[in-house]
Formats: sequence, C-alpha cells, structure tokens
Amino acid sequence: MFVPLIKFCRNGFAMIILVVLAGCTAVPDGAEFSDPYEQANRKVHSFNTGVDRVLLRPSSQAYGTVIPEPVKQGVTNFASNLNQPGYVVNDVLQGNVEDASHNFFRFLVNTVFGFGGLLNPADSFGLEERSSDFGETLHVWGAEEGNYLELPLLGPSTGRDAVGTVVDIAMNPLNFVLPSEQAAAAAIASGASLVGDRYQYSDFIDSILYESADSYAQARLQYLQNRRFTLADGSVEEEDYFDPFEDEDFLQ
Repeated sequence: MFVPLIKFCRNGFAMIILVVLAGCTAVPDGAEFSDPYEQANRKVHSFNTGVDRVLLRPSSQAYGTVIPEPVKQGVTNFASNLNQPGYVVNDVLQGNVEDASHNFFRFLVNTVFGFGGLLNPADSFGLEERSSDFGETLHVWGAEEGNYLELPLLGPSTGRDAVGTVVDIAMNPLNFVLPSEQAAAAAIASGASLVGDRYQYSDFIDSILYESADSYAQARLQYLQNRRFTLADGSVEEEDYFDPFEDEDFLQ
C-alpha cells in the first residue's frame, strides 16, 4: 500500500530483527487479531497516509497518465522478474519443489527470451507467477502470526510478516550478484513498479485511506483478510472473504 524500503543498511539487520520480533507473540492463526500497539500503529498509519497524500498518490497519477502503457508494462515485467529468485529460495525453504522448479524456469525463460525480463514470454508457456515470501515460509514452519503492526512506509503487516519482509530483502540472491549500477537500476525499476501499482489500484486504496470512517481499522481488516486467505491457499469459505483485487467492477 505504501512505498516499501527498497534497501536498508545490512549492518542494522540484526537490530531490525530484534525489534520486529517483539511483535511476534503467539497469536493463533485464524484468531480475529491482536493489536496491543494500536496507539503507536495509528501514529505510523497517519505518517504513511501523509506520505501517500503528499508524495505517492500524486506521483502515481503522473506516472499512470504520462508514461506510455508499453513502458509501464515493461517496468512491471522487469520488476516482477527480479522477485523470482527470492520466490525460488522461499519455495525451497518450504519444501515446495514443484513451485521452486516452476519459478526457476519462469525466471530463466523471461531473462533469456524476454530481454532480461522486460517481456514476459513465460506466461505463454504456462509459467505463470507463483509468488512466495519468507513470511509464508515462517507460516509453513509453524510460526504464529503475531501482533498486528503498521510499519513506516511499508504499511500493514504482522510480527511474522515484518520479520519475513526484512529477511526477503536481505536474502534475495540478486543482492549478491548484481553490480552496483545494475542493482541501482533494479531498485529504480522496483520503485517505479510500486508507483504503478498505486495507480492501478488507486480506487481501492483511496477508498480505504480517504473515504472510510476509520482508515486504520479498514486497512487492518483488508490486510489480515487478504493475507490469511493467501496463506490458507484460498481454503476459507468464499462468502466470508472479499478480495477487492479480483472484483473488476470494484476497481472500475
């Protein structure tokens, strides 16, 4: 929902982990939620909303209306391809050999035949994106969801997913193989793709941040619903779950 932190100081990695783990108290998956830090979370939410209002929202409108669609699609494809090695690592850690192989070949096809990922020929071969992350890995390993958190710039999260986000950034294999110039280009592409996502889902995001009676509570609800649905592989009752990203009428 908000601009993520593309990079962080590796020297501060251990300290960040220790701070975030404070939110990982045991809260059984499926419980409503645990939000003991609501007062602090609401302050962070106000900060994030201000950043969105002043910076991200207008930037996304400019990006969405000025940049040609083929260029935007190329940026999205390239940024998506950069995520694939991280997906493979998490698939392996989860013992999911099928998805690990699937994501590896998707990355290989798009990198070799898609001009480094600018194009997406893998879809035509049936190699659709199967995302994964370390928060999901922790879930597979049995880690509890933890307390609800709202992180500066990153937005809604949980104790488990916050740890997962930090680990994902740190252990992406591309961090260790890309030269500094290419790493900078990758960071720019990832940031531009996120701005594009903000534009694409502007109606939904605006409805939460600026049109709901309590944007904090609404963001918390939507995040937890979507995340739990994803981790359950869609095994919740359909009538109990609403995914606005799948509702074309809602997004129009």
